[in-house]
Amino acid sequence: MTGPSGTGPVRRGRGRPSRTETAAAPATRDRILEAAREEFSERGYEKTSVRGIAKAAGVDSALVHHYFGTKEQVFESAIEIVFAPALNAPETIAQGPREGVGERLARFFLGVWENPTTRTPLLAILRSAVNNETAAAVFRRLIATQLLRRISGQLDLPDAELRAELAAAQMVGVALLRHVIKVEPIASADLEELVARLAPVVQGHLTRP
Repeated sequence: MTGPSGTGPVRRGRGRPSRTETAAAPATRDRILEAAREEFSERGYEKTSVRGIAKAAGVDSALVHHYFGTKEQVFESAIEIVFAPALNAPETIAQGPREGVGERLARFFLGVWENPTTRTPLLAILRSAVNNETAAAVFRRLIATQLLRRISGQLDLPDAELRAELAAAQMVGVALLRHVIKVEPIASADLEELVARLAPVVQGHLTRP
């Protein structure tokens, strides 16, 4: 394709996808996100770069910026998908009597961490959040908007948001000690024992007057 008066080929702007790339946009985005999750899992937030993500995905780094923007935005998009199983927690709360909500939520949350498929990327997210303030801000924003507000919305009680945050803090703390810091005996404790001990505490945060 030539420019006006046959002056030569028209160059597309840097970072703008070609017609072929536009047609394959969903697949390209998915490939970038998969590469981003792997890079963040292996390297952590600070050591991961947009250029490295692009190289792993087999695309130009400008294309990563075009689809997602900054590294922070790529991180948020990548972890939102990984975090999706945990976002079913509000529905878990709603299923069954209120007096069993602590046990249901504790079992669901710890179960997500016990599954190797979901645990590995979640560990990368948690490690990044602990070591980097930008990653921590993304993690807090996701927890607040996607999880805690939805949980608090299920509770027809005063201070519902604070209750949900305290319950989440209890469970995240157990996951941190068990899977990241690996403090014994929590690290090797039986899952059922952890659920039995954690459930009443979570129940108290969520429903006790």
